Amino acid sequence: MIDYQPFIQHITNTRLDHWVAPLSQQLDELWANLNDGNLPRMLKHWQSLPELALHEAVLADIVQLKGDTSREQHEQLHAALKGLMPWRKGPFDFFGIDIDSEWRCDLKWNRVSQHISSLVGRHVLDVGSGNGYYGWRMKAAGAATVAGIDPSWLSVVQHMAVNKYIQDASHTVLPFTLEGMTQNLEAFDTVFSMGVLYHRRSPLDHLFELRGALRPGGELVLETIVIDGEEGESLVPIGRYARMNNVWFLPSAPTLAQWLDKMGFVDIRIVDQSETTTQEQRHSQWKPGTSLADYLDPNDPTRTIEGHPAPIRATLIATKPENQRLKRYSLD
Repeated sequence: MIDYQPFIQHITNTRLDHWVAPLSQQLDELWANLNDGNLPRMLKHWQSLPELALHEAVLADIVQLKGDTSREQHEQLHAALKGLMPWRKGPFDFFGIDIDSEWRCDLKWNRVSQHISSLVGRHVLDVGSGNGYYGWRMKAAGAATVAGIDPSWLSVVQHMAVNKYIQDASHTVLPFTLEGMTQNLEAFDTVFSMGVLYHRRSPLDHLFELRGALRPGGELVLETIVIDGEEGESLVPIGRYARMNNVWFLPSAPTLAQWLDKMGFVDIRIVDQSETTTQEQRHSQWKPGTSLADYLDPNDPTRTIEGHPAPIRATLIATKPENQRLKRYSLD
């Protein structure tokens, strides 16, 4: 069992207070029905992390934990972190151990963060948070609360590894999907969905659920793979896309803006559109195996190995209107 009580205590008597009871019940049900053979192994590595005094946490491009370690502690720390591979999101630096993750998430954050509203004092939901790298950048930007959700136990335990030393109860990663968490909270000031939409069979339902999590007047930050194209155009890849078998819809950025309008968002802006490069996603000793270079056509890097357009990522910002009633839009 993972102790989420510090986070629950943190959100008590805040705008998120009405989430406390359903979240507590959901966690109780999760532990009662948990049947995952990998989690005990991951928690064993987490428990083997040495007790170290944190001198400083630098929540910048590299999330750095600074402090002194003995040689024995350094080796113990390195072995525990290796046991929690693969590290897909980062980079992190644990007391001088450089975790050069597969994704250079600092590059995406630096593209996105310049366009969003100030996070100072805000309650933030980070959907598909991974191990919480972006959440630490949100905390550095002044967020009062960052609730990450990700169904991967590895992501949850990697976040626990960082927070073992930072000990910030206001930032957590919960083992949920968006559709699996409490619906229609209408409480978060900012909701991020980065790298999730193309994995959803029903993208409009995903947008509806994101809207339900936002308070009236709240801001959505949506980042996903798109294609070059006009309004109304999208790609539904048959088979795999960049060797992923769970990619369903790749709209053009104007089409995505149209979907947001359909779901009741306003002030919709396409703020960035960038090719995914092998500088941003690449091989790493902390994530063995294949990476982006292996997913592209070796003779034409503008195409995936299957012949689809290579990944382009767009970021859109939108607002939930202050006076909007929460209702499901008909998709008929």
